[in-house]
Amino acid sequence: MYQELGKLILENVGGKENISNVIHCATRLRFNLKEAKKVNVDKIKVAKGVIGIADSNGQFQVIIGSEVSKVYKEILKIVGAIETEGESSEKKRGIVGFFEVISGIFTPIIPPLTAAGMLKAVLVLATTFGFLSKESQTFYIFNFVADAAFFFFPVVLGYTSAVKFKCNPYMGMLIGGALIHPNYLSLVNSKEVVYFLGMPLRLVNYASSVVPIIMIVYIMSFVEEFADRVSPKFIKFFSKPLITVLIMAPLSFLLLGPLGSIAGEGLALGVEQINSFAPWLIPVIVGGTTPLLVMIGMHYGLIPIGFNELAINGFDTVVGPGMLVSNVAHGGATLAVALKTKNRDLKQLAGSAGFTACLGITEPAMYGVTMKLKKPLISVMLGGGLAGLYCGIMGVVRFSTGIPGLASLPIFISEIKPMNIIHAAVACAIAFSTAFISIFIIGFEDIPNEDSEPIKNDNIKKELPADGAIQIKSIAKGEVIQLSTVKDDAFASESLGKGYAIIPEVGEIYSPVDGVISSVFTTKHAVGLEGEDGTEILIHVGIDTVRLNGKHFESCVKEGEKVKAGDILVRFDRDVVMKKGFDISTPVIITNSSDYAEVIVSKFGKVNVGENILVLA
Repeated sequence: MYQELGKLILENVGGKENISNVIHCATRLRFNLKEAKKVNVDKIKVAKGVIGIADSNGQFQVIIGSEVSKVYKEILKIVGAIETEGESSEKKRGIVGFFEVISGIFTPIIPPLTAAGMLKAVLVLATTFGFLSKESQTFYIFNFVADAAFFFFPVVLGYTSAVKFKCNPYMGMLIGGALIHPNYLSLVNSKEVVYFLGMPLRLVNYASSVVPIIMIVYIMSFVEEFADRVSPKFIKFFSKPLITVLIMAPLSFLLLGPLGSIAGEGLALGVEQINSFAPWLIPVIVGGTTPLLVMIGMHYGLIPIGFNELAINGFDTVVGPGMLVSNVAHGGATLAVALKTKNRDLKQLAGSAGFTACLGITEPAMYGVTMKLKKPLISVMLGGGLAGLYCGIMGVVRFSTGIPGLASLPIFISEIKPMNIIHAAVACAIAFSTAFISIFIIGFEDIPNEDSEPIKNDNIKKELPADGAIQIKSIAKGEVIQLSTVKDDAFASESLGKGYAIIPEVGEIYSPVDGVISSVFTTKHAVGLEGEDGTEILIHVGIDTVRLNGKHFESCVKEGEKVKAGDILVRFDRDVVMKKGFDISTPVIITNSSDYAEVIVSKFGKVNVGENILVLA
């Protein structure tokens, strides 16, 4: 099964030749691809064993679930070692995929960090209940084994950062090792004034640090390219690494390391300042919005902040508490769906996905249940936000790393804060019960069994025209495609509403209805309308075009302006946007789809402006 699935996925991402890098996390295969257009999304999405797909910040992700490592191994058996040099290099792209870079650096080291964190928790439990003495040599050895994962952060991150920045990973390890070499640490502990190349050296303890080594390796990637260019071919084997280390050693110790240390300390101080005047703020935001952050890949931006806090303060207030309660809330909402649904397949999926979500693995629940049904996602955010508020008020922190879920509750145990674990458990109970109960209050539109009659909606809120249907017209001349094929899971999964997408042939977007402009995005790439009949429509020109910050876009309307079907809304430089690598597929979303019994695409393929495309009934 895993071999067949791995082969199918590999064939439909364009084969080995189209892959510049592939890794996996707890539930997903993560591909960096040279050409996204070679991906056959439809075949991958319907494959048995695939829960869903996501395309975030240039990384194509296939969501498998807990068996992802087995599929990954089968793919590696087929492709062998993958050469990672190529067009997708983050450095060559100017690091526009910030969250993808963070993901690539930290995802490979999560398993050893989780193991170390859980080992720390086991040691706390063993000493608390008298199974093990802190004075014993057994405790001493286990304790430094657990500490090793954090102490050697600069070495490990030196490797993963170098892989991501396309330079020699062993040179990254060399610089990381130098930062925590015993001789250097003895200088740090001596408190003496130290000079390097005649300049005073700011002595910093880089053990367990995060920010400095990432900065250093990024700069080293350019220094290594320089060393490669200036080294004669017949001595390049040793001259290239020699030149690199001769430049990077002074840069690291005299400039980049101290700057990175200051940046890390500043980051920790910023979090501390926020917590000092509003300790509830960060846990509420993280607890309430984690599902949205995961959908767009922004949760990876929080990981270095959490690790940095652990390294500097010994505890984390940013990632651990908020994501813990969000994941448990996801489990509560999904298990409530399993109890409430009449659909046999959904009941089975939600039952197993809800259990794994409580343990910290939410992708099966998110992409298989809550995003598809939409309303349960509100319950998740409500439960996570309310429990996050409790965490903030009670000062819940985590003392080590681990997958945020019930299984890793021991990482909240500490002799310094004995009530911390109690408050963490209470917060989990609040998250679970709030999300679970709210499902029965908010409800959701159930999916009928395949052998049953379709569920009818007798509560259509909008008054339909005399002919019984609302017609939504084409917004552009181009090719109408299924919304599910759009390479943005928030649209493709219909989380934002049903609709269609169009690939414009001309850089002009027109109103599909008579109505009022409800919103115009400051980046000019998206417009919201409300039709005279109450239809709420979102037009999003291109995928991820928000990154252009309005460049090459011209907004032709203002918020509150009345428009007729066929009026121009947006002009954009189609050719330039495409040359910059952006997908111009333009979703047209009925954001209040739940107000209608049916939202049907009446025509696919080539269309002109003003043709009827959607039928609402």
